[in-house]
Amino acid sequence: MSETSKAHQALGDRAARQLANTTKTVPQMTAITPRWLVRFLEWKPVESGTLRVNRVKDETAVEVACGQKDERTLPETFVDYEEAPREYTLSAISTVLDVHTRVSDLFSSPIDQIREQLRLTIESVKEHQESELVNNGDYGLLKNVPAPQRLKTRKGPPTPDDLDELIAKVWKEPSFFLAHPTTIAAFGRECTRRGVPPPTVNLFGTPFLTWRGLPLVPSDKLKVEGGKTNLLLLRVGQKKQGVIGLFQPNLPGEQTPGLSVRFMGINRKAIASYLISLYCSAAILTPDAIAALEGVDVGNYHEYK
Repeated sequence: MSETSKAHQALGDRAARQLANTTKTVPQMTAITPRWLVRFLEWKPVESGTLRVNRVKDETAVEVACGQKDERTLPETFVDYEEAPREYTLSAISTVLDVHTRVSDLFSSPIDQIREQLRLTIESVKEHQESELVNNGDYGLLKNVPAPQRLKTRKGPPTPDDLDELIAKVWKEPSFFLAHPTTIAAFGRECTRRGVPPPTVNLFGTPFLTWRGLPLVPSDKLKVEGGKTNLLLLRVGQKKQGVIGLFQPNLPGEQTPGLSVRFMGINRKAIASYLISLYCSAAILTPDAIAALEGVDVGNYHEYK
């Protein structure tokens, strides 16, 4: 017998594990986030993948009479519409998932390989959806904030005064702030320094910091570059003439609104393919439905004595 065998008086862990079942988790993916923006938006189904946002051409042209007590002729008026309103067309986020049938046949117990491959790919597609809602060059929220609704910070860090200025821009039933987690942390530091710690509110079973009763919703899709980022304030919902999300309903193979999974077949190399498609866009119905705080410094800290 070898010296190693003589040293053991009982079965060792390494050998014993060959007879044991290992408890496993499904694959974990750091890139998955709560995607709060998608949850907080109101979503509207559109026909033929297009939404036309009609607006009034000149709101000051409507004439009315006020406090009239005589028999003077009433003004005659009408409401004119924009002749070339903007149309929003849904954008596609797509990919083809390939799974070798040998892998799915042999290695799908206790965790189904196809199910997990689809789950993780769909999670990635949905992360791209939220990123496009914020950053897309056509319909992204950051690009479409009107110039009068853009503000600079007073001194760099996000202060209560800065957020109050945003509220003054989106004063008609604002819904929530959207900010990078480091921006929310920076705002918390500024509030602590002023002795006005922001209260919290529970939404979707999760606590959110608030300011003036409005939740500060975190999203890592608002990029931080050079220690600077942006912060948004939104009013959401079609009835409030706010920001809405758009999706295509009744897709073949629909899994969730706007997202479909379709089996494409098995090729001659025994690889099964699945088409994953998500169609979405966002529309700002009126200019005062959104405002942006630009140049937000998230690296400012204070010393407390």
